[in-house]
Amino acid sequence: MSDEFMALPPFEAAKAMEQLRRSLRDLKLAPRGSQAFEWKANPVIELEAAGSEITARLARRPLRAPEWDRFAIADHAQLRRFIDEARRRLARWGDDER
Repeated sequence: MSDEFMALPPFEAAKAMEQLRRSLRDLKLAPRGSQAFEWKANPVIELEAAGSEITARLARRPLRAPEWDRFAIADHAQLRRFIDEARRRLARWGDDER
């Protein structure tokens, strides 16, 4: 048996961007244009694809002019971590309203 291992597929930003948009809509975020998403009429996520990387900004709190955390997404693991972080923040924001 060979010592070679199966290589991961290359990260394609355009396909990953579609997957990311679909995941964010599944989280009940409203698309604002093709590069941003809102939660209860407040901007919470902004996306930008540049080459083989996605640059994402995620609001710390849902405000009209939020403070942003930046994320560089260059592989599928980082994409999953970003979606998980967005899910956690949405849950926290929903809990804060109660």
